[in-house]
Amino acid sequence: MKYAEAKSGRVFVIRLEDGDILHEQIEQFAKEKDIKAAYLTVLGGGDRGSVLITGPKDGRSKTIVPQEECLEDVHEVAGTGTLFPNEQGETLLHMHLACGRGNSTITGCVRRGVKVWQVMEVILHELVDSTGVRRPDPTTGFELLIP
Repeated sequence: MKYAEAKSGRVFVIRLEDGDILHEQIEQFAKEKDIKAAYLTVLGGGDRGSVLITGPKDGRSKTIVPQEECLEDVHEVAGTGTLFPNEQGETLLHMHLACGRGNSTITGCVRRGVKVWQVMEVILHELVDSTGVRRPDPTTGFELLIP
């Protein structure tokens, strides 16, 4: 385990609107408000055509190939995530959503583009005095959080 301490900063209540792309809007908001680190909770609707990364195609393969699922219709969504800068100083969202419709659920990462259906509500809690940064990991290819 690796860890670092941070303090709570500002809290933002955000409403995303129909057609917004979740990660693009949050990353742009962070840039505009000079937010370097945060944790977030989101709920609302995800539209058809949204793409989630639902895991690697082969979990123990040396080369990690993302598995994607596309929402075929509107889904209810609930998720949580973090914002931290990469080595270039770009604040990136890492968020997972559970997307449900009827009696089935798809869960995954939002990086490939989750489109808002009608509305999504986001509560963003800024973290200040954070040393966290995302750095490329040569083994996985992920930008891993280094506290």
